[in-house]
Amino acid sequence: MMAFLRVCFFALVVRPVIWVAIGLNIRHRERLPRKGPAMVVANHNSHMDTLALMSLFPLAMLGRVHPVGAADYFADDTPLGWFARHMLGVLPLDREARARGEDPFVMCREPLRHDNILILFPEGTRGEPERLSTFKKGIAYLAAEYPDVPIVPVFLHGFGKVLPKGDWLPVPFFCDVFVGLPLPRAGSPDAFMAALMSRMTMLSAEGRFPAWE
Repeated sequence: MMAFLRVCFFALVVRPVIWVAIGLNIRHRERLPRKGPAMVVANHNSHMDTLALMSLFPLAMLGRVHPVGAADYFADDTPLGWFARHMLGVLPLDREARARGEDPFVMCREPLRHDNILILFPEGTRGEPERLSTFKKGIAYLAAEYPDVPIVPVFLHGFGKVLPKGDWLPVPFFCDVFVGLPLPRAGSPDAFMAALMSRMTMLSAEGRFPAWE
């Protein structure tokens, strides 16, 4: 039942908003993974980021696409948390787990083993509109653990204007999505992060956007 409701929500609400009301231009869509396991890694400026990325996949794949979000923000005992986990399939990530010596990615392993696609935002939280913040290294350790899982970088532009941090009412503003080639196998964490940031910078430059005002 929940899978049916998710498909209806994306078909009747999310896609019309993303593709028509807001307007979306995607470049290199053919680079998106067509099956799992895979990881899609993107910059993060807005709650719209997750919906936009999920809307790029066929409706039939939605049950196998899981965004990874902060467990403290999407607590299951809140309406937003229930919606995120059950309607969007968000996997909770405990941002304080590593400080306690625990594994923050424990919820990610089972979906990858069952050929699912994860959406990750290595900045850890929504940053300033159209400004890349420093990526956290956790993604590098997860990539090293699953060296055969493709990692596809995606650069999002404009969603920080549509729904900036702290706002809840989206405004129309044309947005762009740039899909990169899968990253090579992870080496050291530092080398992987350097390669990821380099790829994201190249994707952001591809649009030749003026400075954000």
